[in-house]
Amino acid sequence: MRFGNLSRQLTALSGPIFVETLLVMMLGAVDTFMLSRYSDNSVAAVGVDNQLMNLVFLLFEIVSLGTSILCSQYIGAGRRDKVIQVVGISLLFNTLFGLAISAVLIFMAEDLLMWMGLRPDLMADGLPYMKIVGGFAFLQAISLSLSASLRSADKAKYPMYVSMVVNVLNIIGNYTLIFGKFGMPALGVEGAAISTSICRLVSVIILFVVLLKKHIPSFPKELFTPFPWGELKNLLKIGIPSAGEHISYSLSQIVITYFINIISNQALATRSYVTNIVMFTFIFAISIAQGGAILIGHLVGMKKIQAAYTIGKRIMRMGVAMSVSLSLLTAIFGKQILSMLTSDPWIITTGASILWVEVLLEHGRALNFFGVNALRSTGDIYFPVNVGICVMWTVQVIGSYVLGISMGWGLVAMWAIFALDENIRGLIFVHRWNSFKWAGKGFVK
Repeated sequence: MRFGNLSRQLTALSGPIFVETLLVMMLGAVDTFMLSRYSDNSVAAVGVDNQLMNLVFLLFEIVSLGTSILCSQYIGAGRRDKVIQVVGISLLFNTLFGLAISAVLIFMAEDLLMWMGLRPDLMADGLPYMKIVGGFAFLQAISLSLSASLRSADKAKYPMYVSMVVNVLNIIGNYTLIFGKFGMPALGVEGAAISTSICRLVSVIILFVVLLKKHIPSFPKELFTPFPWGELKNLLKIGIPSAGEHISYSLSQIVITYFINIISNQALATRSYVTNIVMFTFIFAISIAQGGAILIGHLVGMKKIQAAYTIGKRIMRMGVAMSVSLSLLTAIFGKQILSMLTSDPWIITTGASILWVEVLLEHGRALNFFGVNALRSTGDIYFPVNVGICVMWTVQVIGSYVLGISMGWGLVAMWAIFALDENIRGLIFVHRWNSFKWAGKGFVK
């Protein structure tokens, strides 16, 4: 396979994923921007809620990550029967698992938020948001499986189109329900939660129709009788370690949110604003890493190891260059951006300083996106999670507490530790890729 063809295929995969990821991120960013017109406290409360929801969504990715990797390798090997089995099992598992998690989030919402240290004055906003968004969290579980199956089959443009529709609906829904327009009551935070949940339902319905029309028109009974336990085992074998690195990161962020909560409500709001701003600086790195992982999976399925390595190096360089450039641009205009979201001078000044630290952080984050996705797609599933757990908890969590809380250096010092953590992990993953120790770990025999 010629390198020019690989580059074109990478562009065809990454382009729609870029747009889809941008639009998915905008769902949360739109909530934050519109709620900032409502109050800084509502932004802080929803920011804490979303830390927990991010962890929940990562649990749902256990199976969807396995779906993407297995389908990519099976498609490369020409095993369509296996692809149908994997997608069917993924949808069934994530639906049942998602319903169970949603029930927990509804009935334990207040306890969970108290465990996270949400301040009593923020509970009035945080609790209803958690119950509504958490209650419909199972829709995200189904959506992740549907999107993973379509992406792995080079049909990433369809999830992109769905995200476009959902974002338009979310903007309209937020405007209507947060502020009470078009005769509807002004529901504030609850309105944002209702709008987001309705949009996720619409997304699932459209994606399922697309799956049946464009990828898998039916799930023949003979492929599931007897039940293909081996494929479920492979999904979990890939998914649990693969999601483990993400889950560990999300758990560490929950702990760090607890630390920041000790500082002040202003610090919580600053973190929420900055997090939503910087999402748009690393979106290119995420997209090309995910698109590249599908392409690398196809190449591994075809036993083209050198081609997989070469395209991986190209992905890494492109991701780092774009992330650093965008984060530098964001830092330059940091005060102006933050001034559009809040009038609090402490939040603006502190957030602008953090955005300069982000330039270094995004270098390491881009390396991480490449390394984790590339290694996972080859079947090297245990190394990223082992490195992630060891480094992020010893450097990021302990370091941020010592500098930010114990020594009292605050939020900017904590962000410097985050940057150190990202770069250490990123350089370890680059070394692993260059070592070729991932070769021969594929699932297609």
